[in-house]
Amino acid sequence: MEFQLRDEYIRLGQLLKATGLADSGVDAKFLIQEGKVFVNGEVCPQRGKKVRAGDLVSFEGQEIQVTE
Repeated sequence: MEFQLRDEYIRLGQLLKATGLADSGVDAKFLIQEGKVFVNGEVCPQRGKKVRAGDLVSFEGQEIQVTE
C-alpha cells in the first residue's frame, strides 16, 4: 500500500491509524511497543518516530510505502 504525505513527515502511530492498520492510538501504541512494527527493516519501538517520504513501514506482512 502507498501512503502520500501531506506534510514533511507523519508520526508512526498516526500512520498506523491513517492506514487502518490500527483502530486507535492506543492500539498503535501497543503494536509498536510489542515490536510488531518495522521501519526500513528494523523494529521501531518509538510511537513518535517521524516517518518521511521514502520510508517503508511493515506490519504483519503488510507494507506501507511512504511517498511525497
